[in-house]
Amino acid sequence: MSKRDDLIAKYAADLKEKCGVTPDMALLTKVVIGCGPSIYNPDAATVSGTQQSELDTVKNNFLIKKLGLKEGADLDKGIDAVIEKYGRSNKNKYRAVVYYLLALHFKKESVYK
Repeated sequence: MSKRDDLIAKYAADLKEKCGVTPDMALLTKVVIGCGPSIYNPDAATVSGTQQSELDTVKNNFLIKKLGLKEGADLDKGIDAVIEKYGRSNKNKYRAVVYYLLALHFKKESVYK
C-alpha cells in the first residue's frame, strides 16, 4: 500500500470510531487527494478546533473556495457541528476527515464527483 492509502485507511477508521460514520471510500479518497501534500505534513494534516485562525482558514479555503458556499453564519455553525461530532477533546482532528464531514454536512459531495 502507498503512504496515501495508509492515510486513507487511518481516516476511514477515525470516521468510524470517533464520528460514528461509515465512510464512502470513493468520496473519502477524492477528499484526501484534494487536500494535496498537506496530508503528509504533521502540522498541516490536522485542524485545531480551538484556534480561530485555523477555523477561518477552513471556512475560507475549503467551504467558500472549494465547495462554493456563500459567507454566512451557517458556515460557522457547520464547522462547529463537525468539530462537535469529531469530538472537541480529540486532539488530532485530521483535515481530510473534517473536510469529508463538512462536504457531507453541506451536501456538497457533488463537488468531488
